[in-house]
Amino acid sequence: MSHQQNFKMYKYSQNDSRIIRALKMRWVRFWMRFAGLNAIGRIATRLATWFALPHKAGIYLAYLNNRGYIAPSAIIHHSELRSGTNIFIGDRVIIYQAKNGGFVEIGDQVCIFRDTVLETGNGGYITIGPTTSIHPRCQLNAYVAPIEIGIGVEIAPNCAFYSYNHGFAPDKTIHEQPLETRGGIYIGDHSWLGVGVTVLSGVRIGKGAVIGAGSIVTHDIPDGAVAAGVPARVNKMRNDLATE
Repeated sequence: MSHQQNFKMYKYSQNDSRIIRALKMRWVRFWMRFAGLNAIGRIATRLATWFALPHKAGIYLAYLNNRGYIAPSAIIHHSELRSGTNIFIGDRVIIYQAKNGGFVEIGDQVCIFRDTVLETGNGGYITIGPTTSIHPRCQLNAYVAPIEIGIGVEIAPNCAFYSYNHGFAPDKTIHEQPLETRGGIYIGDHSWLGVGVTVLSGVRIGKGAVIGAGSIVTHDIPDGAVAAGVPARVNKMRNDLATE
């Protein structure tokens, strides 16, 4: 999304006069100069948002500062967060590091929308490539193995990624079972996951693939495939659509 497109999203009330709108914009621009992850930066962001509209309108704020926009209600409890330029982290997003959790790396111009959780533990890590969008209420749990998301990926709301599983041997309770994995999760560049997709450990979704809403992905999906179902199966290839 370009700077100009973001500006169009950032609108004030129609009841505001031109002078009031100009003063509000000056206020927002001033405080966003100091925005960031440290304590002063979080306070500056809160002050900037006094006159900002909620949800996607806040993406504009991410372009006012190379450090991007982190919503005041976002919870960052991670010692190894690596962020690119102009990132957008929305309301109530949680980035959490459990015991022995690896890093979280967020590329340039990534958008992570409200109520999404990114969590690492037991050596797992998360990487998110530039310009990827993760929409509301997604869950990324990288334990034991990594979750790697490519460039320009579109992830719809309510998607879940788990790079691990619990054992279920009969001699222990589920709580006592060790964590297991079939390997990391890799989501290829410019792929699209529909609403409510679940991706399990050891899965590679290829570049430019499309996964239908509500699917559970348990096996690899090739580049350019269209897949859906429980478990997800390839229905067609995107290249075939040109000949239909």
